Amino acid sequence: MTPADPLPHRRTWTPSQAEFDAFAAVSGDDNPIHVDPAFSARTRFGRTVSHGMLIYTRVFGLLGELFPGHRHQAQALMFPHPAFAGEELVIALERGEAAGTVGIRVSRAATGEEVLTGLATLEGGA
Repeated sequence: MTPADPLPHRRTWTPSQAEFDAFAAVSGDDNPIHVDPAFSARTRFGRTVSHGMLIYTRVFGLLGELFPGHRHQAQALMFPHPAFAGEELVIALERGEAAGTVGIRVSRAATGEEVLTGLATLEGGA
């Protein structure tokens, strides 16, 4: 990353049930907590819950957009709270302490509860 890198960066995204369903089809993770609203309504969450990696896939795409030509080397992620369809999320990226790292925080816009926290390591670029 260069001194002209685009961090910090903030963007919102509201995942949809259609995105949960498409991710389930591609990943093979069709756990009913993600794709079956009737089943999910009977759980402690009361509705479908996003796949954690669907959220990171959105972050991954954003990293590619912000840092074209950089290669994604690794990520370390935690998913402390669930994310739900139709609920706006805030994706916040900032420079990590180590060179080539990006701090990640995805939270619910309404409450600020974190649904993903972590660090991505990038390499290369112009």
